[in-house]
Amino acid sequence: MTRVALAATGPAPLEAGLEVAADGGNAVDAAIAAALSAMSTEPGVVSLMGGAYVNVWPADGDPVVVDGNVEMPGRGLDTSAFGRGVRQVHTDYGGGVTIGAGHGSVANSGALHALSLARDRFALLPWRRLVEPSARACREGYRIGAAAALYLGIVRDTLFGDDAEAHALVTGADGGAVQPGETCLNVDLADILELLAVQGVPLFTTGAVGRVLVDDMAANGGLVTAADLMAYEEVVRTPTMRSVGAWSVALNPPPSVGGPMLAAMLGQLARHQHWTWPEVIDIQRQVLAYRLSVHDRSRDLDADGHALLASVERHGLAGLPTSASTAHVSAVDEHGNACAITMSAGYGAGMVIPGTGILLNNALGEPELNRLGLHAVPPGTRLASNMAPTTARSAVGSALAVGSPGADRITTALMQVLGRSLLLGDGLQHAIDAPRLHVRFMDDGSPRVEHEPSDEISAAVAAGGLAAHRYPGPHMYFGGVGAALLGVDGLVAAGDARREAAVGVSP
Repeated sequence: MTRVALAATGPAPLEAGLEVAADGGNAVDAAIAAALSAMSTEPGVVSLMGGAYVNVWPADGDPVVVDGNVEMPGRGLDTSAFGRGVRQVHTDYGGGVTIGAGHGSVANSGALHALSLARDRFALLPWRRLVEPSARACREGYRIGAAAALYLGIVRDTLFGDDAEAHALVTGADGGAVQPGETCLNVDLADILELLAVQGVPLFTTGAVGRVLVDDMAANGGLVTAADLMAYEEVVRTPTMRSVGAWSVALNPPPSVGGPMLAAMLGQLARHQHWTWPEVIDIQRQVLAYRLSVHDRSRDLDADGHALLASVERHGLAGLPTSASTAHVSAVDEHGNACAITMSAGYGAGMVIPGTGILLNNALGEPELNRLGLHAVPPGTRLASNMAPTTARSAVGSALAVGSPGADRITTALMQVLGRSLLLGDGLQHAIDAPRLHVRFMDDGSPRVEHEPSDEISAAVAAGGLAAHRYPGPHMYFGGVGAALLGVDGLVAAGDARREAAVGVSP
């Protein structure tokens, strides 16, 4: 049996990952099982019908990133089908946000494709064994996590109220909002997972689930077609590499947005042996301003991502123009295999695939991912993504897997955690627990420093003459970093109290 350190999103994903590790799995097995469990037991946060990136650095090979992000659907449809099928929903989540929901908000998903390919290339156990814990949890009951309960308590009626099946899934036993720790069932999804264990991804493309999805889309103004499901391909990409202190860091490459932004931030931070808060603020401000002016309006994320990386390599930040819900699991095993998986289904489309218990993504209705407008890119185009699962390896053989949920705070959270652990030498848990800041650009384009309590951060903000908002304590707004490490002291898993953390090391 291989010992594995795992940082997951809650009790069910942690149990799933450690269970398969005890059955002979490696870090990749554990991470995939935990990811499948998160997608099955965290309704409203992530879903089997979302996107995912899998970053794997095998002990005996080079790192790779498997891109299973969502893409624009609509292959074979007349142009009149686009620009409709979306209802606007205003929620109080995150201080108030208006999102697009409904069938027209659903993108073509690739999460299962990415997990399946990663299993084929890097895992030890059969696919069936990795799905089993999720099916059992849905049938026998799982405890709802704090993050899912908080979100569903806000959006249960506004977002999920139009679909009876979806509304039932996100409602507690007393008929009200589901509560943290409440035991929930999803028998329909358990049935689907048992089929998935046997049939694999084709169940969701040419199989029964895919057929029901396509029929439901056609009947309700959605864009996902049978041609979309058949055409989707996961892509194995070469990571963007950066040297940070004594570590080589493998980052999510373009067309991801999160990876290039994190690479730019870390590259600049690494130029300062002992970085300071003013430097953190300045780096974030410049990189995020670039993102706002270029990447969020890009029609070619791959080209613009590589242009960003090349510009920062040549000129530093002087080369830059100045013009919703995720989950993450990290695993490392005693042999040095590292796997980081970040998943997203957006805010949720507000409905299920009929009869399956599977909630749908609303990636086409996420305002931050569609700044060009509704249905503005051609079918088959990968959508923008903040996700930045990361692996790293040191010259002495240490291995790290790390990542975070948190929309555009993913990159800034990881910048600070990696800056502390890889550059300043802080312990992993201390680096995660330390105060964080995020430079937020307001509607008028002005920067405001959002930050947790810290006299040093407050002083840096005041010295820079910047507007600020100080949170009263650590807050889930600033992400939920999960990390697993094989270091000189053995295996360590570290989680973030800002969101529900579930960490463990197999015996």
